[in-house]
Amino acid sequence: IGGSQREDNYEKLLQRMRDLDLKEEDYWWYLELRKYGSARHAGFGLGFERLIMYLTGVANIRDVIPYPRTTGNAEF
Repeated sequence: IGGSQREDNYEKLLQRMRDLDLKEEDYWWYLELRKYGSARHAGFGLGFERLIMYLTGVANIRDVIPYPRTTGNAEF
């Protein structure tokens, strides 16, 4: 499971872009969204295989992936 919260501070975004030598004009549309304010937002990702693990009670993710890397190890 992975997750993050997006940076919504306009000045911090500008500074980070300068630190990374990114061209502001390439990201004008994104900067405009943040310039006039935005709500804090975040997200997370739960992979399909981890969902299947949770729903089925299988303990090892290797037993639910569609193309097993270690054949013959799944116990059903």
